[in-house]
Amino acid sequence: MLLGRLAGSRPPLAALGLLLLRRVPAGHAPLHCSAQRLGGARVAVVLSGCGVYDGTEIHEASAILVHLSRGGASIQMYAPNISQMHVIDHTKGQPAEGESRNVLTESARIARGKISDLGKLTANDFDAVIFPGGFGAAKNLSTFAVDGKDCKVNGDVERVLKDFHKAGKPIGLCCISPILAAKVLPGTEVTVGHEEEQGGKWPYAGTAGAIKALGGKHQIKEVTEAHVDTKNKVVTTPAFMCETELHHIFDGIGAMVKNVLKLTGK
Repeated sequence: MLLGRLAGSRPPLAALGLLLLRRVPAGHAPLHCSAQRLGGARVAVVLSGCGVYDGTEIHEASAILVHLSRGGASIQMYAPNISQMHVIDHTKGQPAEGESRNVLTESARIARGKISDLGKLTANDFDAVIFPGGFGAAKNLSTFAVDGKDCKVNGDVERVLKDFHKAGKPIGLCCISPILAAKVLPGTEVTVGHEEEQGGKWPYAGTAGAIKALGGKHQIKEVTEAHVDTKNKVVTTPAFMCETELHHIFDGIGAMVKNVLKLTGK
């Protein structure tokens, strides 16, 4: 019907393109799940860019949003308004020389434009917070990729983690992002999967040792599982720390989201 109405002096697809250009002003392309939903949990999702090697792992972010939507949650996304550590050419897996990108601007691609500066996120406004993985958690939200156990965590990320923890509100993390909780909340139980590579199935197994060095307590879990630290209300799952089929990762993230929502009591 739409293409039919647009047909005429312009080719239909060209006209559709013009229509889309007119209808995407900044801040007006919200996710369909972003509207407030009565009775559901209010969940903040913190992104670190757009792309696995220098930002947020997109499949993880998408899985989190799908499971939150299915669970009846209201969602708002945030990211720090800072420059990325560097830009990776994802076709080569190598740094793109001379390029620079902003974490908030790149994260807005995943959020369809509906995103806020992380500096505005407060625990008072939400029932839970979730951090997807991707190397951005280790490069942009912290310096773990460079400094390991001696890393520093972005000031707003540290504030958010501490505030939600102090308020007794659940924190979800997946893939590499549990390092943030291990660093900021010493003694927290988290998982990044297994502690041995097992023939390449767990290529980042060494992260478990790093978590222990950071002050966290590592728990071995399968990719389809989530670990719940009931004392600290921290829920983690391995996600792409494991080399496996995508649906297994989706299921593990679902287990994490389900437990986060359960801990909100809503």
